[in-house]
Amino acid sequence: MAVAIGCSLMFFDSASAQPSGSVETLAQALAAAYADNPTLNAQRANLRATDEGVPQALSGFRPQISADASTGITNASGGGSSATFFPSGVSLTITQPLFTGGRTVNGVKIAETAVLAGREVLRNTEQTTLLSAVSAFMNLVQAQALLNLQKQNLDFLGQQGKAATDRLNVGEGTRTDVAQTNASLAAGQASYDSAVAALNTAIAVYAQVIGHEPKALGAAKPVDNLLSKNLNAALADAMTYHPAILAASYNIDISDFNVKVAEGALLPTVALQGQLSHQEGGLSGSNGNSASAVASLSVPIFSGGDSSAKLRQAKEVLDQARIQLDAARDTVREETISAWGTLDAARAQIRAADSETTAQNLVLSGIIEEQKVGQATTLDVLNAQQTLLSARVAFVTAQHDRVVASYTLLAAIGKLNAETLGLDVASYDPVQHYVQVRDKWGGLRTPDGR
Repeated sequence: MAVAIGCSLMFFDSASAQPSGSVETLAQALAAAYADNPTLNAQRANLRATDEGVPQALSGFRPQISADASTGITNASGGGSSATFFPSGVSLTITQPLFTGGRTVNGVKIAETAVLAGREVLRNTEQTTLLSAVSAFMNLVQAQALLNLQKQNLDFLGQQGKAATDRLNVGEGTRTDVAQTNASLAAGQASYDSAVAALNTAIAVYAQVIGHEPKALGAAKPVDNLLSKNLNAALADAMTYHPAILAASYNIDISDFNVKVAEGALLPTVALQGQLSHQEGGLSGSNGNSASAVASLSVPIFSGGDSSAKLRQAKEVLDQARIQLDAARDTVREETISAWGTLDAARAQIRAADSETTAQNLVLSGIIEEQKVGQATTLDVLNAQQTLLSARVAFVTAQHDRVVASYTLLAAIGKLNAETLGLDVASYDPVQHYVQVRDKWGGLRTPDGR
């Protein structure tokens, strides 16, 4: 049995669906998905992990401090005598890198650019999640509306079957009329059962994407006011704002910095090391303290070809990133053109389906009147009813496609987000966590206390 859901969509024929309880609009469903969708929240957590790469890279500028302690036992013998010593010592070592061939500087740039790329990946995930939520909402509304139509069709066919049987009983009908209505009723029942299954599937998808079970669904409308004015403007917006293109652009910068890091491995490094130590209980039986400061220079001469191979590899990866940017632009361009065409087609389909539904309503009414005076057969009525049902299904489908296509186009130009839609939900600010952790020198807890 299907879960009863009231769908009062502004342009769907859903009179038989009675809303129960509070009505959830598309905007409310999108807000719930924005806050609770696990895929989107997982990507936010992934970006927070990426943020931690910046303090890791910055640690290369900072001193490294370590402490060591040792103790043991030594037995020394000679000249007919022996002695046991208990040597022990502690030391504190501070190492400050002075020059690393530019690897630390470029490592920080890599980490910072990775954060920027990660933010664009998060924006893209947000777009995908919101578009999935739109589809889930509209698919459920469509499934309920189609179920309503199938129920109305069953009621109509049941009435026709009863009328055919009554006419047969009074000698005005034929067994053929009864058989035809029974066959149509059986086919209608099968279509109704299929619509019930489709509705239950839509309910399951809705709960998965939105994060809660649906109740009554309310208004939904296209977002034409947020779209570009023409196709050329849409393409320009897509090239400027789409997160997939921006992320690919940042990936080029990351690859370029990686080349510089690989080049830095061929350069000398300079470090300053200071050490304080205390030793006691040695063979001489004396205690001692020492302090030292040493500047060291390390010059790579030959690494067996490893550094050279890594540099060549980094250059190939840079070339790959440039090609991937071109591919991202091509993909976004194709998606934008396709979405624009789909939206135009949906608008035309609505007009056509609306006209066809109006005309088929008149046709069915006329044939029913003709049947009453013997100028039309039961089969004529059944055929007209099926034609009208098909027109109504086409109208519902076109309205569904109209809304989904407008949101798809908004995503294609890179503007499908909570701020643009004006959703009543607290916006996730990826900068906040970055600022909290960027300059941390220590601490084991995350900013939220974990």
